[in-house]
Amino acid sequence: MTDPRFRKLADLLVRYSTALKKGERALLDMIDVPDEFSIELMRAVRRVGAVPLIEVRHTRVTREVIRETSQAHASVVHDVEMFRMKKVQAYIAIRGSANISENSDVESKRMALYSKALRPVQNYRVNKTKWCVLRWPSPSMAQSANMSTEAFEDLYFDVCTMNYPKMARAMVPLERRMRKADQVHLKGPGTDLRFSIKGIGAKMCKGDRNIPDGEVFSCPVKTSVNGVIQFNTPTIYSGTKFDNVRLEFKNGKVVDATANNTKKLNEILDTDAGARYVGEFSLGFNPYIKNPMCDILFDEKIAGSLHFTPGQAYEECDNGNRSAVHWDMVLIQRPEWGGGEVWFDGELIRRNGRFLTRDLQGLNPERLKR
Repeated sequence: MTDPRFRKLADLLVRYSTALKKGERALLDMIDVPDEFSIELMRAVRRVGAVPLIEVRHTRVTREVIRETSQAHASVVHDVEMFRMKKVQAYIAIRGSANISENSDVESKRMALYSKALRPVQNYRVNKTKWCVLRWPSPSMAQSANMSTEAFEDLYFDVCTMNYPKMARAMVPLERRMRKADQVHLKGPGTDLRFSIKGIGAKMCKGDRNIPDGEVFSCPVKTSVNGVIQFNTPTIYSGTKFDNVRLEFKNGKVVDATANNTKKLNEILDTDAGARYVGEFSLGFNPYIKNPMCDILFDEKIAGSLHFTPGQAYEECDNGNRSAVHWDMVLIQRPEWGGGEVWFDGELIRRNGRFLTRDLQGLNPERLKR
């Protein structure tokens, strides 16, 4: 018997996240996902009269695809993927993995080549389709979260099927403030960073692009970032885990970058000219996600967190930066993680992970969980 939570999640993705309509075509990109859920998702698409196209992938096979890629090969993959993406109105990706470090031994230059070739496909998908991306729970993710597999699966379905319309209503004042703000000041242990978001805009993430969700993002004016930020959560990029990432900025550019693997960190930041500039600034507040699990779709939504992103900017909040890299790095500011402050135009908006102003208090955990 299929887990009843499968249908609840599938219907959320189809009816709310992508709001599929009769006659629309949806590409379902299933990576290491149980067949039972792939079938349930196809059925959910058909229930609203839409047309499912499905791709089934496996991370071990994808590693081999990238391991010996070449410009000729990556160009063909680009052409095929772009052709298919232009045939659909919606894209739903479910990404599972038994090993989060599967690509850790793939050469950086191969990863960069492949990422650059496929970046236009991702840009088209982000800007031209209705899309939603989420992980699939696995023992590997449970281990990263220091949880049993059963407990993690329960958390996963609680987080992924929470009351997103209620959260969306509570986000409106924060989006409004970020649209109007100019100067941002981030403070905390090892962090003293200033930048402008004037004229960039802001975007609520309310379960219609990523699941789980719970953030409002903007983007720094490209050359405005100055100071230093010390991240306190581990981060995975291209299969490699990084700890204690510290970035120093001058006029928008990362001029010094250190971590437990400083050499590889800088190799990634040297992928192209845009990788050392920032493409996103966001505040996270999902009440069910408290601690990092080395999975960015969860970690960037941690209650009381923010993330700062070297690389590509989204067109929705665009500072003009372009890169094959988009690397969300997370800083948790709750007291047990060292605390910290977020200031907009000289006003203290959030201290130690809690929103202080009356209009934003609806985003604090106890209010969102009611």
